Parts: sequence; C-alpha cells; structure tokens
Amino acid sequence: MNKHLSVGILAHVDAGKTTLSEAILYQKGVTRTLGRVDHKDAFLDTHALERQRGITIFSKQAVFPLGELSVTLMDTPGHIDFSAETERTLQTLDYAIMVISAADGVTGHVMTLWRLLEAYQIPTFVFINKTDLAGTDLQELLSILSSTLNEGVISFDRLDNTFYEKAALCDEEALETLLSEGIIPDEMLCDLITCRKLFPVYSGSALKLEGVKRFLLGLERFVKPPQWPDQFGARVYKISRDSQGKRLTHLKMTGGTLSVRHLIGEEKITQLRIYNGAAFHTVNQVEAGQVCAVCGLESTWAGQGLGYEKVGNKPKLESLLSYQVLLPDGCDPHDAYSKLRILEEEIPELQVLWDEESRKIQVQLMGEVQMEILTNLLMERFSLAVNWGQPIINYRETITRRVEGVGHFEPLRHYAEVHLILEPMPVGTGILLETTCSEDLLDKNWQNLILTHLAERHHPGVLTGSPITDMKITLAAGKAHVKHTEGGDFRQATYRAVRHGLRRTDSVLLEPYYNYKLDVPTASVGRAMHDMQRIAGECGQPINQGDMVTLSGRAPVAAMGDYAKEVLAYTKGIGRLQLTFAGYFPCHNAAEVIEARGYDPDRDPANPCGSVFCSHGGGVNVPWEEVEANMHLPACLSETKKAADEIIRRTGSREYSDAELEAIFRKTYGDDKREKNRLKRDSRIVSARSMEQFPRVKSGYNDSQAPQILLIDGYNVIFAWEEMQEMTKVNLEASRALLIETLQNYQGYTGETIILVFDAYKQPGNIGATEKYGNLSVVYTKEGQTADQYIEKYVLDNVKKQKITVATSDGLEQMMIFGQGALRMPVRELIARVLDANEEIRSKYL
Repeated sequence: MNKHLSVGILAHVDAGKTTLSEAILYQKGVTRTLGRVDHKDAFLDTHALERQRGITIFSKQAVFPLGELSVTLMDTPGHIDFSAETERTLQTLDYAIMVISAADGVTGHVMTLWRLLEAYQIPTFVFINKTDLAGTDLQELLSILSSTLNEGVISFDRLDNTFYEKAALCDEEALETLLSEGIIPDEMLCDLITCRKLFPVYSGSALKLEGVKRFLLGLERFVKPPQWPDQFGARVYKISRDSQGKRLTHLKMTGGTLSVRHLIGEEKITQLRIYNGAAFHTVNQVEAGQVCAVCGLESTWAGQGLGYEKVGNKPKLESLLSYQVLLPDGCDPHDAYSKLRILEEEIPELQVLWDEESRKIQVQLMGEVQMEILTNLLMERFSLAVNWGQPIINYRETITRRVEGVGHFEPLRHYAEVHLILEPMPVGTGILLETTCSEDLLDKNWQNLILTHLAERHHPGVLTGSPITDMKITLAAGKAHVKHTEGGDFRQATYRAVRHGLRRTDSVLLEPYYNYKLDVPTASVGRAMHDMQRIAGECGQPINQGDMVTLSGRAPVAAMGDYAKEVLAYTKGIGRLQLTFAGYFPCHNAAEVIEARGYDPDRDPANPCGSVFCSHGGGVNVPWEEVEANMHLPACLSETKKAADEIIRRTGSREYSDAELEAIFRKTYGDDKREKNRLKRDSRIVSARSMEQFPRVKSGYNDSQAPQILLIDGYNVIFAWEEMQEMTKVNLEASRALLIETLQNYQGYTGETIILVFDAYKQPGNIGATEKYGNLSVVYTKEGQTADQYIEKYVLDNVKKQKITVATSDGLEQMMIFGQGALRMPVRELIARVLDANEEIRSKYL
C-alpha cells in the first residue's frame, strides 16, 4: 500500500470529536473496544492530563486502512486555549473533518476553525454529531451551516436528484454536466471537494456508531490522494519528547522518500517512527504523504520546511495575554527560563521572554486552561512549581505614514549601512518584506541576510516597546565594505534602520479586539448595550428573535475580561456570549497605556535608535536625529534627503568617501600585513623554557582522546581588542554582545568547544548563569566570584580529563593555570586567530 492520505478532525470542545475518532478506529479494526472520553480510555487521549480533564490537549495520530489508501488520522485539540496546536497540525492535512454538535450548532470557535481551514485551503468534510438528541432539527441546522459557513455545505446522506441539483449550483461546469448527462460523476464531485467548492455533510451519533459507516464509505468514495513530487520535501509541524526524554521531530512528507541515516543539514536521522496513539513502530523509510516522528534532529522547529519545502506561513492564531512567571523562593531564574524554553520549543505560542534588567520571565498564554496545563507540565517534567501574575495585554504598534529608516554600523574594522522604506498596511497584514535594492549596489547574499534579520525577530515599537505589525518593509539600499563587513554588521545596521524609521514617523498603539455575539433576554437589552458603551465596544442594530435579542459588534479584549460571567449573572444563566478574535485595532485608551508602560525608546540599550559611525579612527554613537547627515548612501525618499540637507546645514556634518574611509583604516591599523607576517601558531603555544618553571602535572594532555576546551576571560579580551575597547566607551553591553557574536562565528567555523567567562561578581544577589550557543557556553560568574577564580576552579576540577587552554593576558593567571596543568593562549594570539578565521570565511564563502 503506497497511497497515503492525512485527514484531521477538528471541532469545538465537547462536540464529540474524540468520540468520532474512536468510532472510526473501532469500525476499521484498529481498536478492539470502543474507547470513551468519560471512561478515560480513549485510544488517542494518551497523556494523563488529557484523561484527567477529559479534553484533547496535544495532537495525536493513528493509521487506518481506507480501501486502497493508508490514512493517517490526526486528532486535534478542541478547546480554544489549544487552537495554536490545532493550527500547527493543519500543515499536515490533505483533508479535514469538521465535527459540529447538533445541540450547539455553529459556535464562535467553529467559525475560527472554519476560517483557518479556508486560509490553509484544506478540503473539508462535515460530520453533524449527536443527531440522536431530542429536539434536533437537521434540516434547519443544514440551512444554518449553508448560510454561515459556505453555500457549498450540502448533505451527502442521500445522493438523489435533489442532491445533484444542489451540488450543480456550486459550479458552472457541474451544472452543464448535470443538464447534459442527468448526473454529476464521482470524479467531478471529488474535484469540487478538492477545490473547496463543495463540502460534504454527513450526520449521525458517533457514540452509538450511527452514521459512522456511511461517513467512512463517503470518505473513501470522494477523497483523492495528492500527487507528490519525487524530490524530497517535508514540513515540520511539531516538536515533542518521548518518555525517555528523546527529542522527536514530527513531520509530514510532501515529496520523495526519507530513510534512516539520511542527513538533514549536518544532522543524521537515527530512527523513524510511525505512531498509533501512544504506541509506535519503527520503519527504515517513509514515503510522500506519510506522517512520522524522526529521532536524531536537534535543531528543527515547528513550521520549518525541509528539502524543497520553504518556511511555513506565520501562524494566524496568537496569544493575546502575557503572564509573569512567579518562581518559588530560592529558584534560579536562569534555570527556570531554560526549562521554559524547552517547553516553548514544543509549544511555540508560549513566546517565553526574559527581562535581563528585572530578571523576570514572561510567558504568552491562550487562556486559563492552558495556564493550568503548563503549571502541571512544569511540575511533571522538571519538578518546578510556579504561580502566575496578573494578565498583561499583548499590544502591537504600527505607523501612519511612509518613512525611510537608516541603520549604519561602523565601529573599528566593521562596516554596514542599510536603508529601509517602512509603509503602513491594512489591519491584519502583519509584516511584509520586499527588496528593490539593485544587486549592483549590494550583493544578493547581503540582501538575503538583511531580509533574514528583518524576519528573525519581533521588532519593538517606540511607544511601548510592543512588536510592530501591519507594515511593509522594503530594502531600498545598502552598502558593504570589501574587507571589513561581517554578517553581524548587517544585523546591527538592519535593527537600527527599523528603529530609526520608527522614530522618524508617527506610530499608533494597537490592542486586540474581539468580535462578539451576545444573546440576552429582551429585558436585559438596555443593560447589555450600556455595558458595550462602557467598555468602548461597538454595538450593531439589535436583532429580535422571540424572547431573545442578539447584539453583535467589536470590543477590546482588555475591557471584556470576565464579562461572560457578568452576562450569566444578570441574565440568570439565560444569556450567551460568543467571542472570536477580530484583530488588532487602535487602542481605546492609548495615552493611559503608554504612560503606564513608561517606555523610553532612546534608553533601550538592547534596541538602539541611533547608529555607530567611524570618526578619528574610532566608533562613535550618533543619535537618530543626526543619522541622515552622516549616512554614506544618498536618501531613497525625497523627504529624507530634505531632512539630511537641513541637518547638514545646521551642524556642518558631511558625507565621507570610500577613499577617505580607507585612509582612516590605514592610518589607524597600518597596511594589512597579516598574510605576510602570519604567526606560526599552535593551540599549545608554550616554550620548553617556560614550562620548566612549573611542576609536571598529570592532566588531560596525557590523554589523546580527552576533549579540547578553550577557556576565555571575556573582559580581558574586550579590553585588549581595540575596536571592542572603543565600543565600551559607548555601551559595555554592546561590546559584550559583539564578542559573543564574533566567537559564535569563530566557534562555528573551527568546531572548537569554547567557554567564555564574564565577571559579574559586583552584582548584588547575582547567583551566576550560563547561556548556551551550540558549543559556545557563556558563563556569568556569581556574586563575589571573579572570572579568574572561576577559570582557576574549572581548570582544577577538569584538567585531568580535558585538554584545557586558557586565553588570557593576565600574568598571574597564566602562572596559576600552568601550575595546575593547563596551557595558555595570549589574548593577542586569540584575536589574530579570530581575524584569520574571518578572512578564510570571506575568501571561501563570500
């Protein structure tokens, strides 16, 4: 069997989605007993928390035969708090089954799921469940589905003349075929379903197995497996860990085949798993159309495209609220942060944020139920008990007029300039990226790098520091230097260009809004309309429906709060409130929010608005107001040119030519003689005479298999490296970040294992921290501990099992490490090595 199909089941909570999944698996012989949610034995509810709460939290899969097809059934969460998990699963689906409860009809969450299916263009079948309940009017419900979801939603329970007449109205070609042949062939019906013009509806009771067999026969008859290319392609939709802690990459094959020991980048696949509920079996190869879990990949992420597949679209559902994580006394916040980052990898919508200044952690959550689940997961996985602060609204920012932003980064031996055009876009657009920059001005590789830096993070606005949105950013111009430009230079220039543009235009604070539908008794209409006015909501014309009145409109998420509970209280349980996310719109109390946040964009060291220019042989920080007068490239917008001319007239600043810049470099550093006078280097650069001063110590150097470690005294290097030393006069944190980034590149190129140590001993209450960047570890010492003390202790503890070299120019420190059995590398030697590595990278890859 080599034809594979993936089918997902979606529904509002308690619609019977998991019950239908169990019925399908039972009918197809996958399970011998019919599992039930209320009996806590559902085949696909494999996690203890799911069985305990009776809801699906994590997407699962099972495989069953359907005629000549092998179908992977994807069960998704129904609760609104786990909608993001459902959306990620949509990337794997060839078809979807929307389960609708006959008792509840079309709820707000059903509409949200339907819009997602439309956005991802997934052909959809509908199963109306619980039709055995008293009072069910199937025809009325079908009419509601047709009017609210799509006119192509048609019952397939009976394929009679009436059915064909309704189906023919969905497509002109189908109508012509019906008129000429008296029937619409199955092949044409399949095509109409595939192109989402027709949506088959079946009905029954999954709990009683009524209508399930008819539905499966219809599914087999009217699905059409996609044609996949021979070229390898796959889409990663989820990251998880098994009971042994092994990392699993869940993916859908969209082309070719994938085998054990296949290389993805530099990582090798060690195992391929096909899951059926909690159980799995291993295979040596998977084909296009299959869904599997892969072991051996450590750097994959949800939404990633493998092979010919590109990166997936940005998720359309996102968290609207953030919460501060309240840690127990004595808990290391850095340790807690690293554990939350592990869960963020598996649940990307968490968006775990660390505030270095306040040493606080924030997490974005979809709702209270997800909060409870996350609390349980942290205790279960990491024995970490946490509480949560009050909810914080996730705001956004956008701009009102077109503007040019310029970013320039030119400390010593670095150079990059970026010009971006920022334009406001309609609500819900998000961030659009484009380039109009000529390749004669800036190589395509550099342009791609700039676009990558634009897409790799949420850029903060200048009103509250909230992420920007609904904006088009166009790369209009850029400039690199033949010798002195590195990839990290364009990251700095790009970030600064965005911030510079935001400072030069007018920004607007946006807040999330709900579309609401409020059903209340006639006697409560006045109260409801007054409430909407009070919370800055919009209210449309009331619609009378017997003893009930329906109000609809839009209202701020921040103002709605627990209003659903209020509705139940003042209507004595009769009223009903439905909410769906409407998007981000101008904040109703922007001035109040901005004042409360107290954000100063010019005092945010992590997100500078100014640029760094070279002056008198050193890097100088230039405020954003004066960047136009100092930039090297001409302005791309006329208003920018006018502003630059005005600043030049007022300040006397001027532009420098490439020849002048090159002269500054030569005057500062002399001619580049590193190729002529390259030092003869060895990672164990110690003379025999110097070694005689110290006693012989048995160390890792006696073991040819011992791992090699390079220990670096961070601030020792910064203050010995001229360009970084100059940068410390402007911003010490920036120089530290530059060193980390430089060593990341060096480590990635050489493959060495590096430990970079920074003094943090003067910070009261500091308990120390370690950050990992691949094989580069950055250590911040604890209060009262210097970098020297840390290095000495590390050498003493590990010298017998590791080959340790310490990069430092501290004479006393060199004596100590020699005495303990490690070797030293002068800082000037390390700097020369890094510069040589950069030259080799340029010559090979740029």
